[in-house]
Amino acid sequence: MKRISPILVLAFMILAAKPSFVFAQQDNVWRNLAEVSYKISEDEFGELYVPVFSENIQKLEGKMVEADGYIIPFEGMFKPDHIILSSLPLAECFFCGSGGPETVMEVMLSNPIKYTSKRVKVRGKLTLNSKDPEKLMYILQDASLVE
Repeated sequence: MKRISPILVLAFMILAAKPSFVFAQQDNVWRNLAEVSYKISEDEFGELYVPVFSENIQKLEGKMVEADGYIIPFEGMFKPDHIILSSLPLAECFFCGSGGPETVMEVMLSNPIKYTSKRVKVRGKLTLNSKDPEKLMYILQDASLVE
């Protein structure tokens, strides 16, 4: 009978004890958020596209997630506690280039941050929005900058 290495047992115990509930996902959240489709609807102003979230996206709602990307100034200014985060650089983002609405999210920060043109990472509770056309469809609440 073969003897199991104590190092192998220790490694297994560490991996098994890792709290998988800390974050809803460990891979790139943008990949999951891209699984959105749209249906055409109407309101008092006319036709609009309403997001239809996949099952994978719905599982993330209310969970703590991490997203990395670029801060996009909106309305001609930077608001240090309410930012738009784009998975793409400014020249390619949804507002300026080739990305779609699934490549950006509103981030409501608990503590204000300084603007940077470098890539940042934030962590917060994901809220899905399919009702308010004045807001983006992905919103991170109670978010903070990840160092």
